[in-house]
Amino acid sequence: MKRLLIFTTLTLPFLALAEEPELKPIFNGKDFSGWAMSLDDKFLIEDGVIRATNDGGKGDNLLTEKTDYKNFVIELEFKLGEGNIDSGVFLRDTKEQIQIGISGSLKKDMTAQAYIPGKGYPVQVDAEQFIKKDDWNTLRIKVVDNTYSTWLNGEPIMKSFESDTIVDKPGTIGIQVHGNREMSLYFRNIRAAEL
Repeated sequence: MKRLLIFTTLTLPFLALAEEPELKPIFNGKDFSGWAMSLDDKFLIEDGVIRATNDGGKGDNLLTEKTDYKNFVIELEFKLGEGNIDSGVFLRDTKEQIQIGISGSLKKDMTAQAYIPGKGYPVQVDAEQFIKKDDWNTLRIKVVDNTYSTWLNGEPIMKSFESDTIVDKPGTIGIQVHGNREMSLYFRNIRAAEL
């Protein structure tokens, strides 16, 4: 019995890791192959890093050309730059997103929390305490059917939030640069896996 307990104690963490999908890069660090955007000046690549900016004008979305993400995990690193940062990660379309930065309506940081057009932020957590203001941060998002969960720098922020408005068919993953903001931020190590 003691051997079984020791075996179980030692193997459970590895079994939990084995259940996690292997994340693969969806940004190659060199160019925007596999991605699409409508403007040419909001997203630039510098030394393998995406620099997302806005000078206060129209915003833009950087979307995957792959459109069959239904259930997936995405993990990326972001670093805050200058200005009024208002960005996010789109889930299957360009409506529901996981916020990065300051909410325009709430005037506070809502990073790693869901924004739903017409409904605002249904889950509000003090996640700002986990953000590294001058360093790279890791955002992890897991989407399964109509639920999603988020982690910020390894800290769970939203757990299995159920959305009744998320697009239920496969779609793209995207990064937003909000319009009418003067801002800059950076992205790297964008990886994903389908579930």
